Amino acid sequence: MTIRVLLADDQALLRSAFRVLVDSEPDMEVVGEAADGAEAVALARSRRADVVLMDIRMPGTDGLAATRLISEDPDLAGVRVVMLTTFEVDEYVVQALRAGASGFLGKGAEPDELLNAIRIAAAGEALLSPVATKGLIATFLAQGGHGDPDPRDGGVYAERLAALTVREREVLVLVGGGHSNDEIAERLEVSPLTVKTHVNRAMAKLGARDRAQLVVTAYESGLVRPRVE
Repeated sequence: MTIRVLLADDQALLRSAFRVLVDSEPDMEVVGEAADGAEAVALARSRRADVVLMDIRMPGTDGLAATRLISEDPDLAGVRVVMLTTFEVDEYVVQALRAGASGFLGKGAEPDELLNAIRIAAAGEALLSPVATKGLIATFLAQGGHGDPDPRDGGVYAERLAALTVREREVLVLVGGGHSNDEIAERLEVSPLTVKTHVNRAMAKLGARDRAQLVVTAYESGLVRPRVE
């Protein structure tokens, strides 16, 4: 199965470089290029993209707004967005994940990292390494988050968290810490498949689009509280 990739960046030279790289792989192809967010949303729909490599900063409709439009459109439920940032973690990362991005990648990443990110996103997994998760937590704190639920969302979070089993809560805490399914399986002495089942059930109950949103939910709900070092 070929992964259909859409490139969204206002720099034509960068898009060209990404196109050469992606089209060189036998299991993926570039199906379109967009210079702004509005065009990215339209092409994601018309070209049936699987993964969108989305720059955060673009003129007009930026990457954040475009990601939000994609994630809120039922017809684009299968589209995964990987945000491209100048740095692995910047001030927009938390907003990007809240908007529905599956993860983020620095523009200075190695070619193999970029290709791997596309495959991970296409498989429905979140592109959040432990290092990236720690950066996300740091950014969350810098923006004024302290692991306390937003009063506006408190009731919703409480109701959803109450629906989780003890094991699902335990898995959610570990996901929030940036641990992979294999690492969680080792800690809990269960199989990775069992962990994946718990993760999927937690996502369904919490209304999370993917694993990346589970991390955000874990902190915003107050279930996991960041440690300030």
